Amino acid sequence: MRKILVNDTEIQVIKFEEEDYISLTDMVRNIENGVVLIEKWLRNKNTIEFLGIWEELYNEQFDYDEYCSIMQEAGLNRFAMSVKQWVERTNSRGIVAKAGRYGGTYAYKDIAFEFASWVSPKFKLYLIKEFERLKKDEEKQIGWNAKRELAKINYRIHTDAIKEKLIPSQVTKQQTAVVYASEADVLNVALFGKTAKEWREQNTEKKGNIRDYATVNELICLSNLESLNAVFIEDGLPQKERLVKLNEIAIHQMIILEEQEEHLYLK
Repeated sequence: MRKILVNDTEIQVIKFEEEDYISLTDMVRNIENGVVLIEKWLRNKNTIEFLGIWEELYNEQFDYDEYCSIMQEAGLNRFAMSVKQWVERTNSRGIVAKAGRYGGTYAYKDIAFEFASWVSPKFKLYLIKEFERLKKDEEKQIGWNAKRELAKINYRIHTDAIKEKLIPSQVTKQQTAVVYASEADVLNVALFGKTAKEWREQNTEKKGNIRDYATVNELICLSNLESLNAVFIEDGLPQKERLVKLNEIAIHQMIILEEQEEHLYLK
């Protein structure tokens, strides 16, 4: 469950069958008798027609015969339709009613935008803007997580090289940990300019480690450095020499990555 803020109204966005559904209930929460607006919207014949077309396009289980029956009733003064009735009669998947802590009426984004337009065209535009911002933020997070996972894979390659080449046989666990930490800090100093301990001392209010706060570009560079350091270790290069080479490579790669990002932004 995620939330977006639209005109001081907090609106929940949930995943339902791997798709984004936006809370209609939250949209009208700050409007007097707002919940009634949802059922009033469902009484509108144009709404029923729109929902029917959407269901035909995206829902193979949609009960089209029942939909036609509802369309014949729509527009009459006595016609009434609740979300529950619509879902049960047509087997709708565009609108869902959720119970529990995050209960309420949710709709697939296309339908949610249509409802927002019915409530207020201005509100609809702000809703679309905030929803798009949410999706962009999620895409960035997915990209960051992918780079983080890549860094973890390269970290395994890196530590395996350390284990094979730098750790003598029959040492204690404490001695092994010192070697691993020392090699990790070779990369930290080469890229970030400081050891893990130095970063913690300078950022006592933060949780995690220096790499948890790395940018996507830094994670890309870190992955490359881990692979290169593994090769340098295999080649038997001393730690001091490896640190100098890795630092030079880090500077060069970060310049290229930052320039490329700026170019894409301006483009």
